[in-house]
Amino acid sequence: MIKCNLSKILGEKRMHILELKRLTGLSYTTLSRLYHEKTTRIDFDTMDAICRVLEIQPGDLFEYIPEEKKETKQRR
Repeated sequence: MIKCNLSKILGEKRMHILELKRLTGLSYTTLSRLYHEKTTRIDFDTMDAICRVLEIQPGDLFEYIPEEKKETKQRR
């Protein structure tokens, strides 16, 4: 699973989505979906704008969390 850390980063910087919207020019909907981890993809231009304004790296914005594998029972 890929986790978006935008809410954590904005909290640390004491920045609201509306301020990030103003500084990046991105839509509120795009930023809100990232903030609430409701998005399934991100455009490189979007990631670039967020990283530039927040002065972070893409690896700060996203992290990979391995999911536990479900054990499958084989029928015999």
